[in-house]
Amino acid sequence: MLTAVEIEALLLSLRIAGTAVAGALPFAIAVAWLLARGRFPGRTLLDGIVHLPLVLPPVVIGYLLLVSFGTRAPLGAWLLETFGIRLVFSWTGAALAAAVVTFPFLVRAIRLSLEAADPGLEAAARTLGAGRRDVFWSVTLPLMLPGIIAGAITAFAAALGEFGAIITFVSNVPGETRTLPLAIYTAIQTPGGETAAMRLAALSITLALAGLILSEVAARRVRRMIGP
Repeated sequence: MLTAVEIEALLLSLRIAGTAVAGALPFAIAVAWLLARGRFPGRTLLDGIVHLPLVLPPVVIGYLLLVSFGTRAPLGAWLLETFGIRLVFSWTGAALAAAVVTFPFLVRAIRLSLEAADPGLEAAARTLGAGRRDVFWSVTLPLMLPGIIAGAITAFAAALGEFGAIITFVSNVPGETRTLPLAIYTAIQTPGGETAAMRLAALSITLALAGLILSEVAARRVRRMIGP
């Protein structure tokens, strides 16, 4: 049975992961389309930058966010003074960190889905008189849909488990930035907290496994729906 503090960490994790995916998704769709359909100098470099969070230590990402959006950093100070937005030590900052770390999952899934589709469908729509915007909304976006769903669910599950970038950027504030992984870390550091840590670890494993299975099932169903 989860305690009130553990339920708080779970709900906060769900909130942060959902915000991270929702905020990153429009950018991921645009970047995935650009990488899949675009031909321009620097495309390989852009691809490398997009996937960099997959190979960088999450602590490095958290540190880069801290020196960029900290209240003493130029950008962070400007956001605070102009809009009253403070990302450090806040759940919104945790969502930003989770979005950056999981962004490659979104882009890769959407890109693979689009690259697997026949580009002739888009060309046929253009020959029938459809404009670029109409082609995107009526043809390209439905072709991306399996990747969007699979990528969003996978990124959501990964965001639930993010630790290094979040604790480095926004610290471990109870009720504000203490997500499930940070709650597990806190339990491990607390005398007699082994039982709570085991309980939270089992919950995290269950959520991650459920996310991966749901991602695959949803993507398959969408492919059958839009397939020939």
